[in-house]
Amino acid sequence: MALAERRGIRTSALVLSILAISTASILARLSDAPAFFIGAFRLLLASILLAPWGIPAIRREWHVLNTKDKWLMLGAAAALAAHFATWFASLEYTTVASSVILVTTTPIYVGLVSHFFLGQRVSRGKAIAIAVAMMGSVVVSYGDFRLSGQALLGDLMAVLGALCIGANFMIADHLRKKLSTMAYVWPTYGMAGIILLVCCFVMGVPVIGYSSNTYLMVILMALGPQIIGHSLLNWSLSFQTPVMVTLTVLGEPIGSSLLAFIILREIPVPAFYIGSILILAGIYVAGKEENAATAAALDDDVVASHQVRGDQNER
Repeated sequence: MALAERRGIRTSALVLSILAISTASILARLSDAPAFFIGAFRLLLASILLAPWGIPAIRREWHVLNTKDKWLMLGAAAALAAHFATWFASLEYTTVASSVILVTTTPIYVGLVSHFFLGQRVSRGKAIAIAVAMMGSVVVSYGDFRLSGQALLGDLMAVLGALCIGANFMIADHLRKKLSTMAYVWPTYGMAGIILLVCCFVMGVPVIGYSSNTYLMVILMALGPQIIGHSLLNWSLSFQTPVMVTLTVLGEPIGSSLLAFIILREIPVPAFYIGSILILAGIYVAGKEENAATAAALDDDVVASHQVRGDQNER
């Protein structure tokens, strides 16, 4: 397959993933169930539907995982469960636009962790971009604080959701070097769903008795945002870094805000627009820095390869 064709497929997959996950916040709003129920059954249903492919995949590949990897997979599932619990809860307190723009600030935190804990130096340009994006998050939150104190609580939950999904993607990046997409997502979705289901029982959240509309919304979330959206993002980790994958998710606020306006008639507060511009501008610059660094690394590899071949020819 030609390089241009591969790039086209990868780009199409990322676009499709964003379109799919952009519907999640709207579907959650249209349901009348608590966050823990929505998250639990979205994940469990996705795991059940993927079982015919997931079970054979994990049977073939489980042996490549050591004990640390298995604990990391459980950690990834816990992070995914926490992401859905906090994010869906945030939608009960703040606007769709603010919740989505804040939950997609994940690249900021992934970049900081990469720099301070993983030894992957963040350039000055990327650091400035991260600072600008974080300033945008403050502006969005300030606008909601003036709207209501509850909205600020929803914003904080959305930020926590961003931290959790960032942790999930960083662990996924490690495990995807050993596992295929299906061998990773199937057990992770299942364990995350079980964690949230247990939380439902512990916290007294009903798991039956909801309206047919709510069950339909959960089914649509499992099919679209989860199976298509999240699975394609995890597949993208085979050729992109976690920072770049999370940068892609920044297309979600645009789609979600548009759907919220059309379906829910929800108009964002003015501060949202200013904060959104800062967030998107900051992370766009960070993405360009990431691409430049990747291109430079590839050039170095090519030069090194040519030098090695030259030495071998001289011999």
